[in-house]
Amino acid sequence: MSAFQRKYVPNLKRLQATCDVNYAHLLALLPEVDEDALEFYFDDGKRLAYHIQILDVARFTTTLLISQQHKGLPSYLQPSMQVRMYHDVRMAEVLQSQHISAIKPSYSYPNKRMLARNEKEMVNLFLTEWLHFCQQHSASSSATDH
Repeated sequence: MSAFQRKYVPNLKRLQATCDVNYAHLLALLPEVDEDALEFYFDDGKRLAYHIQILDVARFTTTLLISQQHKGLPSYLQPSMQVRMYHDVRMAEVLQSQHISAIKPSYSYPNKRMLARNEKEMVNLFLTEWLHFCQQHSASSSATDH
């Protein structure tokens, strides 16, 4: 690290605020967040869709898999993330994104995988954008019990 380069310090207040907003969006979108094996679909009626699947339900948490599906693209180009909802603190946080498990609060830069210094904050903001899309297209959503 050069003398001019400072270590990145995550802004916890901003990250927590983003996680609070994501939790509220998820509660609005998923009426039965406490039931295992439910799946929800949101699409724009054209080519873009999101699939939200409840993977695990525990007393204080719900774990979701959220994936983007774009007709015409191969599956490896379609992003996905695993999200955990913490009901006791009313927050939702991205646990995994694009095959990056256990996202760290910060990364040195440059790094081997070329992750942003604030990767955790960025993927949680990206989740906010996804959920906003789903809210805009919630009229075309459907829930299925598998």
